[in-house]
Amino acid sequence: MLYHEKMASQTPLRQKMTDMYRRSETEVLAPLVAAATMSDKAISNIQARATILVEAVRGKRLGKGGLDAFMYQYQLSSEEGIALMCLAEALLRIPDKATQDKLIKDKIAEADWAEHSGKSESMFVNAATWGLMLTGKIYQWDQLPAKNLLTSLKKLTKRSGEPMIRQAVNYA
Repeated sequence: MLYHEKMASQTPLRQKMTDMYRRSETEVLAPLVAAATMSDKAISNIQARATILVEAVRGKRLGKGGLDAFMYQYQLSSEEGIALMCLAEALLRIPDKATQDKLIKDKIAEADWAEHSGKSESMFVNAATWGLMLTGKIYQWDQLPAKNLLTSLKKLTKRSGEPMIRQAVNYA
């Protein structure tokens, strides 16, 4: 034998685990599910405590900047917030670039980003809003008549800017 000392006996919990080894899942889970069931009062207490914690965290995070400020500015109760959420979710599922460009154009060009301009104390949010306004304008340039050099330049900017916009939106 490799060990000279006698092995310590198992703890009660360890012995119970050894006894359960290779038993059927149904037989093992039934008492565990019953033991994990909580009373309505316990569930209510947990929900009340969780609400207090979430409200405290939200209260401390508001106005801090970064993504929290962005999410606060573009809440899902606004059309722009819904457009951004739809865009983010859909871009995860769209494999081809042409369809991504059409979706970005549809969601970005029609929203009223100017309504959010300068409304946040966060420089990040204001810069992002400015970027969204610019992107919306770029996507609207193809609706202008091609009568002069400036309009042609705007259309060129739109065509060459789409890959960069798509990459930036995917990254964000």
